[in-house]
Amino acid sequence: MPKATIRSMKKTVAVIFGGRSAEHDISIVTAIGSVLKPLELSQQYNVLPVYIAKDGSWYADMKLKDIQLFTTGGIEAFCAKTKKAQLLFDNGLVLIKSGLRAEKIKIDVVFPAMHGTFGEDGSLMGLLRMAHVPFVGCDMTASVIAMDKVLSKQVIMAASVPTPKFIHFSNSEFAAHQKAIFEQVEAARLHYPVFVKPAHLGSSIGITRVIKPDDLQNAIEVAMHYDDTVLVEEAVTSLIEVTVPIMGNDELTPALVEQPLTKAEDFLDFDTKYMQGGKKGGGKRGAQGYSKLPADIPESLYNKALEVAKNAYKAIGCTGIARIDLLIDSKANKVYFNEVNPMPGDLYAHNWRQAGIAPVQLVTRLVELAEARFARQQQLEVTLTTNFLKQF
Repeated sequence: MPKATIRSMKKTVAVIFGGRSAEHDISIVTAIGSVLKPLELSQQYNVLPVYIAKDGSWYADMKLKDIQLFTTGGIEAFCAKTKKAQLLFDNGLVLIKSGLRAEKIKIDVVFPAMHGTFGEDGSLMGLLRMAHVPFVGCDMTASVIAMDKVLSKQVIMAASVPTPKFIHFSNSEFAAHQKAIFEQVEAARLHYPVFVKPAHLGSSIGITRVIKPDDLQNAIEVAMHYDDTVLVEEAVTSLIEVTVPIMGNDELTPALVEQPLTKAEDFLDFDTKYMQGGKKGGGKRGAQGYSKLPADIPESLYNKALEVAKNAYKAIGCTGIARIDLLIDSKANKVYFNEVNPMPGDLYAHNWRQAGIAPVQLVTRLVELAEARFARQQQLEVTLTTNFLKQF
């Protein structure tokens, strides 16, 4: 008799990364280094890498686990000769790999290692909700709020969480009422320096620190190059920047309060975060060069930072994982919410490791949280049986 085929009982976790985003490359590093490898090391899942190219095409292949495919520029040739993957929504998510034989792969859980537009901003989460599949990280609504710096601040203020003074406006408003917007900055009494930011981007792309009014227009034009909404925010004096990764749905587990070692004038722009190779100071190496773990601040401020971070996480409705960035006025002993990152770059694994949670434990726990949230959502009714149509 022929031997029976033994089917794997492991769940299939699809790790989606790349995307049509200015943070495409950061997503690749997060996915390959901090998600794919630890998930495989856990030996609990069948792990499938799913890459979204910059043109929006989807590919699924085990070769996509190799970072050298991307660092050597080989990804373009790979995409040119590889059949695109397709998605099937049929009370779940099925990925179809085309080839000599079409291969259908049922996805049990999605791990979106996405940053920025069309991924982290809630777009992908909406797709996955419709596909009826569990996914790691913040749900759609929290992702939308988190990736909109204006909306997140408005939600935070409604929850009585402090945040620096700011104004915001659209590109069309600036084009039509430029003088009035400059007057609005003055009327809001925003003291210089101020930060000018695109409302919907992460990784500090398009952010400018402005120290005098003469430089404000140029900074606004830089931000408008990346986004259709611009935020102008007053800088915090006597500044200490800290960040707090948090994990959980209802019960929250914060990692350590982390203090990047930068001066106020060397705010965490894209270059400082990712391109310095850790050349700015001493301390423990983190995703943003060197940082202090835990932050070297008084215990009272440390505890206050944890409190503000958890309150912000809850107010925005985060689940799974997020990173809360805070600004501390060290003289006034005040902690302000700055922004929230619903899918932290590299998951801030260096911080979790220092807090006692290893990378494998981190990613498996995030999958568990995704499944727990999904199970809870299945208890809610989303359709309604009525006689409405019979009247027509």
